Amino acid sequence: MTRSFKRATLAGIFAILALTGHASATEVAGRLPDTSRVVSIGGAITEIVYALGEEGRLIGRDTTSVYPAQANQLPDVGYMRALSPEGVLSINPTAIIAVEGSGPEQAVDLLKKVSVPFVFVPENYTATSVSEKIRIVGKALGVDDKAEKLANDVEADLAAAQAETKDITIRKRVLFVLSVQGGKILAAGDHTAANGIIKLAGAENAVEGFTGYKALTDESILTAKPDIILVMDRGDNHLTADTELLANKAIAATPAGANKAIIRMGGQYLLGFGPRTASAVRELSQRFYGNKATQ
Repeated sequence: MTRSFKRATLAGIFAILALTGHASATEVAGRLPDTSRVVSIGGAITEIVYALGEEGRLIGRDTTSVYPAQANQLPDVGYMRALSPEGVLSINPTAIIAVEGSGPEQAVDLLKKVSVPFVFVPENYTATSVSEKIRIVGKALGVDDKAEKLANDVEADLAAAQAETKDITIRKRVLFVLSVQGGKILAAGDHTAANGIIKLAGAENAVEGFTGYKALTDESILTAKPDIILVMDRGDNHLTADTELLANKAIAATPAGANKAIIRMGGQYLLGFGPRTASAVRELSQRFYGNKATQ
């Protein structure tokens, strides 16, 4: 079958399904019926599959799945929130394991209508969310025992990492900056991965009172008084990016700006809430507080 013919065939399938509304109930709970050809959607999901030693089942992954390095050799079916049904179906998966929030909704609906079984994994940003993900992925793949061991190991490691800051009395105030758009600081509020990792590392989110990400006014930045600016390392020129942040007059007037206290960490490592989260928490807390257990 030529590539152009396959594209036309898939497009025809989607058009017919859209008109008929015919669907199969393919979202499953528990074990997937066939895990011989699995697509993983979400960086943490892919990391978990590798950590379980079950990567031989994977035939595709999404763009956020960049760790471990071997995952980059798998076909990329697109960004987790901008999936192409055609791209997913072109590699003939028997199942999809996706983090909650993957989409768009229309793409997921179309994939369900052609009876590709799904397991959706809840996305939360707490100390227990990583082990929950591991157990769900393990059950889906039929390797519950391996998943239980990994989940227990991760839980113990994360508890130990959190314990390193339990006696800190003066908590750092941290402002997570997702981007600078038109001079505006886009920062993380409640119910975000950034908020979760900051708290696990023993610090406080410098902004509160809103959910998700929000462009901050100069007044709100000054009121927040962050001690540290935390940003994702996307491989940009760090000096230029730091200069852009510090060029914001409100940022420059905060303790973080005055001390040029900007911390960068890899995005998936920092915000993925996968098997490496304990390591990320430990590294972040050390960068917040040094090696001191008390202040």
